[in-house]
Amino acid sequence: MAGAIIENMSTKKLCIVGGILLVFQIIAFLVGGLIAPGPTTAVSYMSVKCVDVRKNHHKAKWLMPWGPNQCDKIRDIEEAIPREIEANDIVFSVHIPLPSMEMSPWFQFMLFILQLDIAFKLNNQIRENAEVSMDVSLAYRDDMFAEWTEMAHERVPRKLKCTFTSPKTLEHEGRYYECDVLPFMEIGSVAHKYYLLNIRLPVNEKKKINVGIGEIKDIRLVGIHQNGGFTKVWFAMKTFLTPSIFIIMVWYWRRITMMSRPPVLLEKVIFALGISMTFINIPVEWFSIGFDWTWMLLFGDIRQGIFYAMLLSFWIIFCGEHMMDQHERNHIAGYWKQVGPIAVGSFCLFIFDMCERGVQLTNPFYSIWTTDVGTELAMAFIIVAGICLCLYFLFLCFMVFQVFRNISGKQSSLPAMSKVRRLHYEISETKQEPQIHQQHIGEASQEDRGLIFRFKFLMLITLACAAMTVIFFIVSQVSCGLPLWLSW
Repeated sequence: MAGAIIENMSTKKLCIVGGILLVFQIIAFLVGGLIAPGPTTAVSYMSVKCVDVRKNHHKAKWLMPWGPNQCDKIRDIEEAIPREIEANDIVFSVHIPLPSMEMSPWFQFMLFILQLDIAFKLNNQIRENAEVSMDVSLAYRDDMFAEWTEMAHERVPRKLKCTFTSPKTLEHEGRYYECDVLPFMEIGSVAHKYYLLNIRLPVNEKKKINVGIGEIKDIRLVGIHQNGGFTKVWFAMKTFLTPSIFIIMVWYWRRITMMSRPPVLLEKVIFALGISMTFINIPVEWFSIGFDWTWMLLFGDIRQGIFYAMLLSFWIIFCGEHMMDQHERNHIAGYWKQVGPIAVGSFCLFIFDMCERGVQLTNPFYSIWTTDVGTELAMAFIIVAGICLCLYFLFLCFMVFQVFRNISGKQSSLPAMSKVRRLHYEISETKQEPQIHQQHIGEASQEDRGLIFRFKFLMLITLACAAMTVIFFIVSQVSCGLPLWLSW
């Protein structure tokens, strides 16, 4: 294979380029650590129990927990009994954000998890495989005195996973179950200042709806959104880095086209990696400040998937193109065995993301983890993707092992080689040569040793980066889905 342009650069130039990149990376870390605030903020919300005694509960009427038009409230469920208020007349109302605050498009997204406070009663215990069915309405407005506009209205089923640590006796009535948190809602944009949630728990004994779920005392929510200050720093860095990467990419490809030979596969892959890096860094998020683009989270996942698939493919091709005894170099078809797991794993994660965030574009309360079939399907996609990632890493380790084995084989055959071939493969200290051309031979062999040292160093860096990527993927998946995995 003809040497790629990056291999023909001198050690001095490579050190300069690497040093500049390292400085930029250190600056980025310092900006993120010293200037930008934390990436996300979690806010706790306690629902207010409102009373809605209308016969037609589905008719649009929004119950505010506080303010000039606040609803008729009760402090606890016991207060509803003497007032003859039925369970179907109670609405749990949550205003987002808290009083005297407002949401902002700089928050980018909203993620909510739900916690039910369920008291133990001997005559109303939580049954096995109990499911709570919520009738949830979501509305928004941009002025405190404007009318609410409905954004979503869905029936939201969630399976209860609760345990009661005390003996189930009369003296322990009133104590609370320990219940797992439940995924509740995710919105990919925060285009409005105020949001309102009205949650009903309709009871129908004939249809077994909300029967055997215990005595629900309160509903608590935890809202997570991106910090506005972090978003501004993040946008600024992407706005600065995108043209820089684009200029470097154009300069690189111009150098390639100026050469007398056509571009080799490795150079094409490096250019494609630059395109994917530019694509993931294009600050299209600026438009989310002025437009209600709820698909930005899904679009961001797709961009990350394309970049990581290209990065993993680059590492495989980089190693494969430097295997001295490989005869199918400079052809992408020769890497189908190694690139295949990347394609399968990426496809599985894409399908999983479409089943989760794709459906949330029309139903923000949907979660694939809320049903047995959905949970098994999600786990299957994630496990297959993890297996593909592990296979990829094993392929990469095997290729690096082959490369170093070939180098060792060439080293052992150096004494039997002619001087011309020895100059190409020599990696050990040069023996004494004849007086003729001794200086020229020493300089050439020294340059060869530098090339081989750079090559071995890049191989080890490639393997280390691939290992860290695999570890990061596994840790991130476990940390994000650990509660759901344990419940599964």
